[in-house]
Amino acid sequence: MGYLIAAGLVVALLYTAAGRRVARRYAHWRSASAIAAVGLFAAGGFEAMRGGLVVAIILALLGIGMTASARWPRQAIAMEPQGGMSRDQARSILGVGEAAGPAEIRAAYARLIQRVHPDKGGAPGLAAQLNLARDVLLKG
Repeated sequence: MGYLIAAGLVVALLYTAAGRRVARRYAHWRSASAIAAVGLFAAGGFEAMRGGLVVAIILALLGIGMTASARWPRQAIAMEPQGGMSRDQARSILGVGEAAGPAEIRAAYARLIQRVHPDKGGAPGLAAQLNLARDVLLKG
């Protein structure tokens, strides 16, 4: 019975970690959730064979929950900037002066996008603003 309590604590810790941004960002969370679900189903089956039907049902429900969290699709939130952007706003976002040429604008964009790119853990909204600011200054 002690093992079941320990397993329940591990599952509870995994669930609390699921709500955190760090756990959702990495793909290995899905793998860990799927492995935990298989373990819960196995423990539920073992407990059902021993005669603990209530505990088996609880473990099966927890396993279903872990399976759902492993299969839950990530929601890509598009954070496109609303409305247009003035040249002054674009310059302030990229941190360049009024006399900045295309090479300086591209260098400032490259430096900033490395920090905020979504693949590097940054926010999609910030990357979209940088893209829009670059486009306003280079193509406008």
